[in-house]
Amino acid sequence: MTLGRSRPRPAWHVATVVETRHETPTAARLVLDVPTWPGNEAGAHLDVRLTAPDGYQASRSYSVASSTPGRVVLAVDELPDGEVSPFLVRELQPGDQLELHGPLGAFFVWRPGTGDRPVQLVAGGSGVVPLYAMSAAHGAATDPAPFRLLYSVRTPADVYFADELAGLAGPAFELDLVYTREAPHDWPDAVGRLTREALAARSVPAAHRPHVYVCGSTGFVETVARWLQELGHAAADIHTERFGGL
Repeated sequence: MTLGRSRPRPAWHVATVVETRHETPTAARLVLDVPTWPGNEAGAHLDVRLTAPDGYQASRSYSVASSTPGRVVLAVDELPDGEVSPFLVRELQPGDQLELHGPLGAFFVWRPGTGDRPVQLVAGGSGVVPLYAMSAAHGAATDPAPFRLLYSVRTPADVYFADELAGLAGPAFELDLVYTREAPHDWPDAVGRLTREALAARSVPAAHRPHVYVCGSTGFVETVARWLQELGHAAADIHTERFGGL
């Protein structure tokens, strides 16, 4: 998506699975070939619809980890009692087809070329998926706005897009990881949940007026958003999305 281009209208698309692979111990990365996909703004989501042989249908929403036309990347975390995610994570194979509806969403998106104000991303667990899409789009566009991602995750094995995020790190993209249960050997920081103090120390100060995007569980998002306002960030600058999927 480029500045000045009209937003594609949501539509139904047929996707063919190109690749599936483990992303974390409980999640899979799905690479889909979608010839009619028009591309999407970074941070957008879509609906996946499955149809059983008896005609029963189930649909769930997932953030898109990519933004280019013709191909869609998803990262799906399995919920054991879900109707859709166990199939997507455990049973989907290359060559299988899925129905997608999208792209969807206009509020929780990042667009290149909209200014040089810094961007602060705050993710909890699988909530990093749309924020990774923003980070990758930022890198591809060589946009001048400084990016910083604060990512709270249980263990090193639970980091989504670990290699890609490490590859983005540099002068224009700062990556801060907080491990809540287990950290790599010789990790310099204490293991534990993200705190208000850690958020203040590892995020763009409110005085710099960053655009802030927060994604994670409901409790995580509400807590972080409250801390951000206590630290002086304007409510209008804080974009939030509760991450879920079944």
